Amino acid sequence: MNKVFHWFVILSAYVLSLLMVLIMMSTSAHSAERIKDLASVQGVRYNQLVGYGLVVGLDGTGDMTTQTPFTVQAIINMLAQLGTTLPPNQSLQLRNVAAVMVTANLPPFARIGQQLDITVSSLGNARSLRGGTLVLTPLRGADGHIYAQAQGNVAVGGVGAVAAGNRAVVNHLSAGRIASGAIVEREVPSTLGQGAYVHYEMRSIDFGTAQRIVEAINREVGSEVARALDGRVIRVNAPEDPSARVAFMGRVENISVQPVRGIAKVIVNPRTGSVVMNQMVSVESFAVAHGALSVVVTSEPVVSQPNPFAGGQTVVAARTNIEIEQSGGALMHIAAGANLADIVKAINALGANPQDLVSILQAMKAAGALRAELEII
Repeated sequence: MNKVFHWFVILSAYVLSLLMVLIMMSTSAHSAERIKDLASVQGVRYNQLVGYGLVVGLDGTGDMTTQTPFTVQAIINMLAQLGTTLPPNQSLQLRNVAAVMVTANLPPFARIGQQLDITVSSLGNARSLRGGTLVLTPLRGADGHIYAQAQGNVAVGGVGAVAAGNRAVVNHLSAGRIASGAIVEREVPSTLGQGAYVHYEMRSIDFGTAQRIVEAINREVGSEVARALDGRVIRVNAPEDPSARVAFMGRVENISVQPVRGIAKVIVNPRTGSVVMNQMVSVESFAVAHGALSVVVTSEPVVSQPNPFAGGQTVVAARTNIEIEQSGGALMHIAAGANLADIVKAINALGANPQDLVSILQAMKAAGALRAELEII
């Protein structure tokens, strides 16, 4: 019996150890991220394109040409290119045309003939672009060269109606999309690295995470393959054959790395009252009291009229009332090392709104109780 119990204890300890290892492995795998999520290849980037064009075929919802002279000028230029010349000083009063800006992102390694999605946005005072067609519009890059041509029917995710001075609008009608509305006409040279090296740029500067990426690549691919140049750039020795380099980079970018925990940060937007804190935020032991103070000053006119035989004059005087009201002011104690949930719970217990929370956090930072970087955007 003792022997059976002895083996049962050993088996239980083994099973418990195995469960602990599995839990640790699952936790580590859950928190790990791929290199492609932490960094991007240097030089592989999007390029922004922009163009100016016209949307035609609108149902009386276009620009008021009497108030948008650039629309009239664009119409005259377009007709001139198509062989139609208008008489001098011709007055155009159209409501089925709208001047628009066309924007698109040219992806890396884009080839001639590839189609791009574009965004069309009204430039004048058009009420809606619904049902309109974009006329052929060249899209230029930052260097002034034409990289794509855009044209197509504008899709607007909304609807509106105007009648007798009343207007009803659902969603935004002054901008729309054209799926596959542009065709690439010029390629942007893109290279995968410089010579024997490929450089990865981390999305945020972090020396600890950069070192972990280097260790993971060297452990997975081979020693001395990767080297961190600074807290953002990592140099990787890659094969020079194009096909072999693509396969190598596909292998590298899928390596899992557990990044170093970021810094504790509190983001405050005083314009909207938004406050965002990450889970690393902690506080020292402190006490906080918050109360609302309101001062109301009212003034009302009072007529002072003398007796009929007094010989005085009727005058108007002002009677002023001042009311001061203070509410709240309860003292709340928060222990050291409190996490995000404790901070939010304690401040909510004070009855503080988001605008009050901004002032409380600034006071906590000034008092040295907030163990986090306070950033106001």
